[in-house]
Amino acid sequence: MCCPVGLVAVGAAAVQSRVVSAAPEVLKTVRLRKTFESVGAPVRALRGVDLAVDAGEFVAVMGPSGCGKSTLLNLVAGLEAPSDGEIFLAGESFAGKDESGLAHLRRRHVGFVFQFFNLLEDTSALENVALAAAIAGAPRRRAELRARELLDLLGLPDKAAELPGVLSGGQRQRLAIARALANEPTLLLADEPTGALDSAGGLEVLELFRRLHAGGQAILLVTHDERVADAAERVVRIQDGRIVGSTIAPSAVRAVRG
Repeated sequence: MCCPVGLVAVGAAAVQSRVVSAAPEVLKTVRLRKTFESVGAPVRALRGVDLAVDAGEFVAVMGPSGCGKSTLLNLVAGLEAPSDGEIFLAGESFAGKDESGLAHLRRRHVGFVFQFFNLLEDTSALENVALAAAIAGAPRRRAELRARELLDLLGLPDKAAELPGVLSGGQRQRLAIARALANEPTLLLADEPTGALDSAGGLEVLELFRRLHAGGQAILLVTHDERVADAAERVVRIQDGRIVGSTIAPSAVRAVRG
């Protein structure tokens, strides 16, 4: 069971984020491995990853291209199956779940922000978000209300009727974040969320992640950019499919020191 733990205030609107009261971690992976078969030698994308994300924590997974960080995110989202190891999301194991079971878990607990937005290009901004809320089980009227609240929260109230193609890069990513929040996710996943943006758009999106985190949203973000990782409170470094270090981010140290 999930419960509201905070309000994220941005502009005139607020949105609740949820965490799981039954477990101290919203995410836990145990000896997680993923091997892709290929012509020649198999590709070992992950080689025994142990990772935990606490309720309300903002964790950045950092590493070079090809190190396994995006594979980790896809496994956590239930979009791919691990070769070995265990995943627990909101205290619930992935073990034994078929595609339908994983989809149900994902709808209840996961929001996913993609690098290249993955928006429905022939559908309005409002419908992009409302559809995600409806898929998560909200009645039509509540889904539309939720969508309007999120567009207001993310500074897009005047873009509700617009198609994604007319929005700037930063606006498109804010819309993608609104869609990812439509189901009030336990865990927000973000795959290189500033990678397709210019500097101004990237800073805008990072500030938004900071505000969501301040309101209690648990976030797991992957990036190869030190400046992006600095927005998190903890940075986990991954190399060749293995975690090689974990540090408190400079921003979190500054916050503690005041």
